[in-house]
Amino acid sequence: MRANGITYDTGFVQHGRNSLENLDPELIRRELTIIRDDLHCTAVHLVGGDPQRLEAAARTAADLGLEIWFSPYPLDLTDGEIRELFLDCAARAERIRMAGAEVVFVAGVELSIMNRGFIPGDRLGDRLGWLFADPAARMAEVRGRLDQFLRAAVAEIRQIFKGKVTYAAIPFEGVDWELFDVVTVELIRSAEVADQFRAGVRSLVAQPKPVAVTGFGTATWRGAGDVAPRSMEILEFDEVTGLPLRLNGEYERDEPGQAAYLGELLEIFDSEGVDSAFVHLFALHNLPHRPGGAPRDDLDLASLGIVKVLDGRTAATGLPWEPKAAFATIAERYGSGKAAGPGTAAGPGTAAAPGETATRGAATAPGPAWR
Repeated sequence: MRANGITYDTGFVQHGRNSLENLDPELIRRELTIIRDDLHCTAVHLVGGDPQRLEAAARTAADLGLEIWFSPYPLDLTDGEIRELFLDCAARAERIRMAGAEVVFVAGVELSIMNRGFIPGDRLGDRLGWLFADPAARMAEVRGRLDQFLRAAVAEIRQIFKGKVTYAAIPFEGVDWELFDVVTVELIRSAEVADQFRAGVRSLVAQPKPVAVTGFGTATWRGAGDVAPRSMEILEFDEVTGLPLRLNGEYERDEPGQAAYLGELLEIFDSEGVDSAFVHLFALHNLPHRPGGAPRDDLDLASLGIVKVLDGRTAATGLPWEPKAAFATIAERYGSGKAAGPGTAAGPGTAAAPGETATRGAATAPGPAWR
């Protein structure tokens, strides 16, 4: 692949609340340096709802020589509010591009289901319920509304931002890719589509524009990969605040399973000619790892993060997280230029500590809950 990437969360804003209360600039720099040097990423997909945070993270990524996919991520906004966010971010992204960084502007992610106005309903569950009650009839209506929005929004964005523009689509949204420079799809494998997945990627790559894949990942419990698009649905939430409280049952931790899943998908994307891939994601700070307590309190099992966020403490490295097995799999894949195939996932404890060279066997690597 041309660009080996990962998604980095700067905080999702929903109903005025940011999923990350604080974002330390020094921690951003250290984590993005680890993403570059230890994971061997060449690109980073910066997502979030705060334009200032996105710009700050993008400037740090630019300093580190990373390709930046600048991705405002609106949640439960109206079309007018979304366009206001996009135009603010487009100006910020253009300033960074003009300073010499490689920047791709991502004009939204899964807009139709994550925001208001495309599908009836104020909440995600209500919108999905309406859509899938009669998908054959209703998807065409949703596609029409999204297309109308994107045509207007992209024209406005291009007046400000002069680099490449894309949109991270759910396949059913039926986006007209003539509007964009890159075809970007949230492509997640589940057991139901596993036998068709490679052929689907091959078909997507056969069209003339470069293809990027975002949004792919799975949680850290046994069996999560089989239901990967829904693997976070083991959470219970506070009805008032919407914050995750606990798991809805007891689940078995399976870090090798998460690592194998990501390794297999990266192998498919690489061998089938995908231009850019962004593992989803580095960390979810609102789903902390709580070992030793009640099993249902270990929210990290529901996290797609490739590191486990520590609950109120720091690791020996001084970081507020520890790597999962998937960390080493991605480091090896991106470091060697070959996807880690089935059976090569690292077991618990085999991921290299941040700042160290990741090694497994003979191969040596050179040296996203809120819903």
